[in-house]
Amino acid sequence: MDIKDIKALIKLISDTDISEFEMETDEDRVFIKRGSEQEVVHVAAPAAAAPAPAAAQSAPAPQAPAAEATLGDKEERVTSPIVGTFYAAPSPESDAYVKVGDVVEAGQTLCIVEAMKLMNEIEAEYKCKIVEIVKANAEPVEFGDVLFIVEKL
Repeated sequence: MDIKDIKALIKLISDTDISEFEMETDEDRVFIKRGSEQEVVHVAAPAAAAPAPAAAQSAPAPQAPAAEATLGDKEERVTSPIVGTFYAAPSPESDAYVKVGDVVEAGQTLCIVEAMKLMNEIEAEYKCKIVEIVKANAEPVEFGDVLFIVEKL
C-alpha cells in the first residue's frame, strides 16, 4: 500500500462519521482511529525493503551508512513505509518503544512515523531481536529508509 492509498483512506474516513477503520491484506494491515485524541494510523512495516515500481519512485532513497553494511543470515531491515518523522517513543517524556537487545513479538510497536500530523505506529511483523536502531529520534525519514536492523527469531 502506498502513501496515496493511505491518504485516500484518511480522506474517506475524515469525510464520514466513521470513527474506526481496519483493513488487512496479505501484505499490509491498516488501522485508522478518529476521536478527540490525535488520530493514529497503524501500518505494519514490510519484512524487507521491496523495490518500488520505477514509475512511482522519483529518486533512489538514501540509506544510512550503518544500514548499508551486509546483514547476518538471520538479520533483516525494517524500513519506513511512508515519508515522515521518526519517533522512538510515544511522547518526549516516555521511554522508547524498543532499545537494542530487546526481543519483540509480532505486532508489537517499534516506533512512530509522523506524517501530516498523523502518528503511524510501525509494528514488528514477526518475533525478532533489535540489533540496531538506525534512525535518531525526531529524524526525518523517506519511504524505504531503514529504521531498524533486527534478527529474526
